[in-house]
Amino acid sequence: MRRILYLYMFLFSGRIIFADTGGVKEEWNPVSAGPVTTWTAPLCGRDAFVMQPFFVYNRTRGTFDSNGRFDSLPSGDKKYQYQQQVFMQYGLTERLEIDGQFVYLENFTRQQGKKASSSGFGDSLLFLRYCVAEEDDLLPHITGLFQVKLPTGKFQHANPEKLGTDLMGSGSVDSGYGVILTKKLKPFILHLDAVYSFPNKVRVDGVETEYGDYFNYDFGFEYFMSGGFNFMLEFNGFLQKDTRQNGEKVHNSDVSSFAVSPGIGWSNDTIQTLLAYQRTLAGVNTDAIDGVVLTFVYTF
Repeated sequence: MRRILYLYMFLFSGRIIFADTGGVKEEWNPVSAGPVTTWTAPLCGRDAFVMQPFFVYNRTRGTFDSNGRFDSLPSGDKKYQYQQQVFMQYGLTERLEIDGQFVYLENFTRQQGKKASSSGFGDSLLFLRYCVAEEDDLLPHITGLFQVKLPTGKFQHANPEKLGTDLMGSGSVDSGYGVILTKKLKPFILHLDAVYSFPNKVRVDGVETEYGDYFNYDFGFEYFMSGGFNFMLEFNGFLQKDTRQNGEKVHNSDVSSFAVSPGIGWSNDTIQTLLAYQRTLAGVNTDAIDGVVLTFVYTF
């Protein structure tokens, strides 16, 4: 139940203008909802408030073990999840903005004939983003990122009857630092980000727990077509070190995953939409997930 978590999500706001007037080429700024997980470097602008909801359905088809081997769920077992996420941005200045991401989860599982379900809030994220440099003919748009994960999801005192569905967070406060790059190469826009995060120690059911540092990396591109349509493809990676409990390393507790997500969007000056499919291709100690994501962008 990660990330998509945490996932996690941004928009690209602007207007497509490309004209040749006396040999002068005007800036090309197509509108779109952006990739699902990969950040985009341009900010929303001073005093702008942007809200982007995400509606996500995830189905677990199996797991990747500590050796990266895939195992399907046992016959008759099921595990799936609905997410309702909201990503919000507010422009403090033209170069500085504050963002927040909040998620409500509905988890369902069936194991060996037993069924369970739970719902509640997952962990939340706050972001501060600063534009380091705007794009020019050679360099991409560069934005720095600072993020804090807040433990707003239940992380301990699991109810045995709930089969793990009632655990929706890690319990730790994590700080993270990253960089985001965006480059326009008409008719493509390329996005790249990398974020390194440091969890703080937390007590989970009385055990002093220190989750390993983790690294998120994402690459996505958008191809813009006529009629307001665009095709999106992104690749998302996640790496996390072993957990420590009461000072001792828990061996084979590291986590990694690699996912791909194609999607199709339609946008105009009023609204930007995206429908995407996500699939975990490889991983270690993680679920293999197939997901469907619907999102749209509205700027106030």
